[in-house]
Amino acid sequence: MLRVWCLLLLSLALATDVLAAPPVAHNQLTKEEIQAGWIKLFDGESTFGWKANSNVDWKVKDGIIDAATGDAGMLFTTTEFSDYELRCDFWMAKGGNSGLFLQSPFNPKDPAKDCYELNICDVHPMFKTGSLVGLAKPKKEVSGEEAWKTFHVTVRGAHLIIKLDGELVLDYTNPSPTAPKTGFIGLQKNSGHVQFRNVYLKPLAAKPLFNGKDLTGWRVVPGGVSKFTVVDGTIHVENGRGFLETTDQWADFVLQAEARTNGEHLNSGIFFRTLPGTEKNPSDGYECQIRNQWEGKDRTKPVDFGTGAIYRRIATRRVVPNDKEWFTMTLVARGPHVSVWVDGYQTTDWIDTRKPDLNPRNGLRTQAGHFSLQGHDPTTNLDFRNFRLTEYPKP
Repeated sequence: MLRVWCLLLLSLALATDVLAAPPVAHNQLTKEEIQAGWIKLFDGESTFGWKANSNVDWKVKDGIIDAATGDAGMLFTTTEFSDYELRCDFWMAKGGNSGLFLQSPFNPKDPAKDCYELNICDVHPMFKTGSLVGLAKPKKEVSGEEAWKTFHVTVRGAHLIIKLDGELVLDYTNPSPTAPKTGFIGLQKNSGHVQFRNVYLKPLAAKPLFNGKDLTGWRVVPGGVSKFTVVDGTIHVENGRGFLETTDQWADFVLQAEARTNGEHLNSGIFFRTLPGTEKNPSDGYECQIRNQWEGKDRTKPVDFGTGAIYRRIATRRVVPNDKEWFTMTLVARGPHVSVWVDGYQTTDWIDTRKPDLNPRNGLRTQAGHFSLQGHDPTTNLDFRNFRLTEYPKP
């Protein structure tokens, strides 16, 4: 009898644990994934950072992008990417027709020429689920209907590797000399009911901008009083105002870096497309702001534009990081469009509509410029590390 009671109690305990177990959280990245460079293209709450090219009724509900009505069309990222890994969960009703568009213009005309269409359609007469429409078919027939499934796509130049639920289904290299090199990422609703979640991207082909040992590739801008040193593999800055800029310049790029403020509400920034700094004009560039402060308890009300903002141009929509903790910033500049992610969450989506000017303080600058780290005032005490840069391919 005692053994029976023990088994009964154990069964009740296990059942209680199962009942108490939290549901699986979608649209979340781990700390390790964020440090590795993954960002969320879909925040789980809105279509911020996306733009539709038709009247499809795209809705966000319970952490899912849902489309069931309206004409055929796509929901595109507002940011273009080049080389990357992409992970995306999808669900499609039986008999539906959908897909993921890669390296695409906003209004693609021919998926075999001006983009890649990774098809989700079991009933297509030629290019079924797992195909690149007009280009290649999967190694074996797979299904994309009536269950949540995951595509994991790797794009390196003209080489695409497609996995479905962890299984390799297609390995394709485009032989065309005009194969698309960059573009938007699109979610398609062609016919039927389709849903998406867990849409993540990791930039590839990155190169380091800081060797972790010394300031090779960087120079202190004359006239400042900031002290820039290398401490435990980080660029440490303290003391008063000053700037440390790269010796090289870049125009269109994806920059990822980690930063930590070693005090309360400190002010700093990463400047980009910056003119060569001088004692008189040390920081004529765009500034991606660092300021972990908000009004009251509302992180959507940043103080002084907030971390992840483009200072003086557009405020962050949410202050994500905390002071005295490492955070990862992803800064993307492509022509007049600038977007920022902080710890994988998109904080800024901005187009500079000002008239062109060599100085970004005065107008639009798309020409190459330096990166520059800011020492703001006597309270400055920050660390930076893990700088890596992906350049967009030349046209």
